[in-house]
Amino acid sequence: MGEQQHVKFPQEVIDEYAALGVDLPALFSAGHLGTRMGVQILEASAEKVVGTMPVEGNTQPYGLLHGGASAVLAETLGSVGSMLHGGSSKIAVGVDLNCTHHRGARSGLVTGVATPLHRGRSTATYEIVISDEEGRRVCSARLTCLLRDVTPGDAARAGASG
Repeated sequence: MGEQQHVKFPQEVIDEYAALGVDLPALFSAGHLGTRMGVQILEASAEKVVGTMPVEGNTQPYGLLHGGASAVLAETLGSVGSMLHGGSSKIAVGVDLNCTHHRGARSGLVTGVATPLHRGRSTATYEIVISDEEGRRVCSARLTCLLRDVTPGDAARAGASG
């Protein structure tokens, strides 16, 4: 679970943040909570963010994937998409998260795919579909983020938290 994978970013995004001296993997990571839960971001762009999370270690007392764990994966992926949409001049802050749990998962990895429903100047909304290893939908989520202007120190704080 502690192994780090390299996220695939579009070249123009890498160039934009490199010019600012920002460490993209740290800025667009799952953060401390996501790391503890084993969240791995595999692909990231404003059009699509893909990540995985193990079921083991993220279960409720009945041995099923905890709904809160699905929410963490969903919010992580939707936030990364929102941040990439907003670009280096914006910070994405989640303001609404809705999750519908369709079926339980007891083992293996779940995979989340976040795609945009709305990408505006001040908000971004992403749909996140979480599926089990057989491709069955475990959870449908929707995240809306407020896109606010970066203030001095925001990027440094975000990079330090990853």
